[in-house]
Amino acid sequence: MLSRHLQKILRNKKFVVIGGGTGSFQILRGLKMYTNNITAIVSMFDSGGSTGVLRDEFGTLPPGDVRKCLVALAPEDDEYDLRQLFMYRFPENSSLSGHSFGNLFITALSEIYQRDFAKAAEQAGRLMKIHGKIYPVTKDNAHLCAILEDGQCIIGEKNIDIPKHNPNLRIQAIQLTKPVLLYEKAREAILAATNIILGPGDLYTSILPNLLVSGMVETLQKAHATKIYICNVMTKRGETNEFKASDFLHEILRYLKTSYIDVMICNNQNFSPEILAKYKREGAHPVEIDANAIQGVKLICADVAQESDLARHDPAKLAKLVIGL
Repeated sequence: MLSRHLQKILRNKKFVVIGGGTGSFQILRGLKMYTNNITAIVSMFDSGGSTGVLRDEFGTLPPGDVRKCLVALAPEDDEYDLRQLFMYRFPENSSLSGHSFGNLFITALSEIYQRDFAKAAEQAGRLMKIHGKIYPVTKDNAHLCAILEDGQCIIGEKNIDIPKHNPNLRIQAIQLTKPVLLYEKAREAILAATNIILGPGDLYTSILPNLLVSGMVETLQKAHATKIYICNVMTKRGETNEFKASDFLHEILRYLKTSYIDVMICNNQNFSPEILAKYKREGAHPVEIDANAIQGVKLICADVAQESDLARHDPAKLAKLVIGL
C-alpha cells in the first residue's frame, strides 16, 4: 500500500514514457507499482528479428516494442499470466521459429482492424488489463537511416543495432526514409503530461528516432511538463562508443532543437568485474558521468541499476526516484 502522502503526490501526475525496447520495459515495470496514469509512446522503426520478418511479410508496423510495453504494464498477479504467453517464443524446430506469440497476436489484430496498428495495440492492452496506455509514436511506416562519419548511409534499425559495417565509425546523424506524422493520441498525451520521460534505451535506435517524427519536437516544446532524460548505464558498440554522459545529453538536445531538459538521471552504481569484463569483450563500458560538462540541467546521480547477467536499470529503484521529481 502506498502512503497517503505518496498517494497525494501521485493523484495529479501523468507520466509519459517515450522510447522503445528493453529500456521502456524497465521504467514502465517500475512506474506501474505506483500509478495507472502512464502512457508509453513507442518507437515504430524496429526492423530486426521476428518483428522484421512480420513487418516485411505483412507490411504492418513493428510489434516487438509494443509487445514489451504490454508485458511491462500488465498485472503480475494474473491467474493465467498473459505476460508469459505474450513473451513465449516458438522453438527453433517449428515452422514459427523465431517468432513470439505476442508479435503474432498484435500483427493478427492489426490485420483484423484493417492495419490500424494503434487500435490493435489498444485492444491488446484491454485484453491484458494493462496499467496505463500504449500508443505508437506514428501510424505511418518508415525506416531508420544512420549517416556515418565516412558518409555511408546505413538503412534499417537492425543494421544499425547489429552493425555489419565498421563499428568504430561514429554516427553523424539519423533520419527517416520518409516523413511520418505524430499519432494524434500520442500528441494529446504529451500535452497533458506532468512528467515526460525520455529513455532509457539505445540512443540512436530507440530514443532519438521518436524525435524525428513530424510534430514531436514542436509538441514537446509546448508541453508544460517536467522533462526527464534517463541516461544509459552502458555504452553500445557501433552507436555510442566512448560516449560520456554529456555526449548522450548533447545528442538529445541536438534533436530536441532546444535546451529544455529539466532533469538528467545517471547511474553511479559500480558493477562487478565479471560484468565489466563481459561488456568489454563487446566493446562497451559504463557511461562516465562527466558532471562538469553538463550545464543547465539538474543532474541526479544515483544507484538506479541492477546486475544479473546484464547491467540494466532497476525498475523499482528508477521508478522510486522518478515519481518524486
